[in-house]
Amino acid sequence: MPGRLISILDSITEWLGRLTAWFAVLMVLVTCYVVLTRYVFDTGSIAVQEIIMYLNTLIFTVGAAYTLKHDAHVRVDIFFSKARPRTQALINLAGTLLLLFPVVIFILIYCWDYVSASWAIREQSGDPGGLRWVYLLKTLILLMGGLLLLQGLSEALRQIMTLLNPQSAKTPSQPEEGVQL
Repeated sequence: MPGRLISILDSITEWLGRLTAWFAVLMVLVTCYVVLTRYVFDTGSIAVQEIIMYLNTLIFTVGAAYTLKHDAHVRVDIFFSKARPRTQALINLAGTLLLLFPVVIFILIYCWDYVSASWAIREQSGDPGGLRWVYLLKTLILLMGGLLLLQGLSEALRQIMTLLNPQSAKTPSQPEEGVQL
């Protein structure tokens, strides 16, 4: 049962991460458009410039769980890479339970009122001609927290399974399997 839940959570994160990667391409195209219109046609749009900020925020907030899933986050690796899979699992589990979960829960609790206040007034850009969806942009903070909690749950379950059955630990060369959504 935990293996199935891990697979489902990993698949959701993988799908969202791959989707988010396309927003990076879109951000590059919009940036090129802004540069072209500004320097070639001597015109521009505040809203289009703000789209770049929205896309950047989307990439980093939604992509955080994908980064965690692929173990691509910042890690101070002094002993970890040389440790046995069981020790690595213990370190990862401790990090998830003692660092990731408390920080994400703090972010969710602390930002709830911030995002709610933005929704209450349907906060808009302060710039004339800017986008009207600042409240949606701020909502990405809560989405990031939720996605990190789900992926953190997947990681914690994976580490517990490794601790209970060290032979089941995947080596870095083994591809990960997931449920196709």
